[in-house]
Amino acid sequence: MLHEERRHTEQRVGEARRPPAPEWLIERGLDRNNIVALHTGQCWDPGKRTKPVTRTQAIEALRQQVPACTKCRPDTALGIAD
Repeated sequence: MLHEERRHTEQRVGEARRPPAPEWLIERGLDRNNIVALHTGQCWDPGKRTKPVTRTQAIEALRQQVPACTKCRPDTALGIAD
């Protein structure tokens, strides 16, 4: 029983220390210079090669013609929908 309590305590501490999910993600292609899409942090389909970015960087990416994810619509969330 002690082992089980310890495991639950460690799990709670780990969850409390986990950094918050990023609000915005940039997805890169195989070539790290190629930006594939911009996603919200809650997107269910961001791909494997993502990097967290700030709101300012996300807006700038859209201004630079980075495609917005068609599933999570970060352009709409940022108020920049066409």
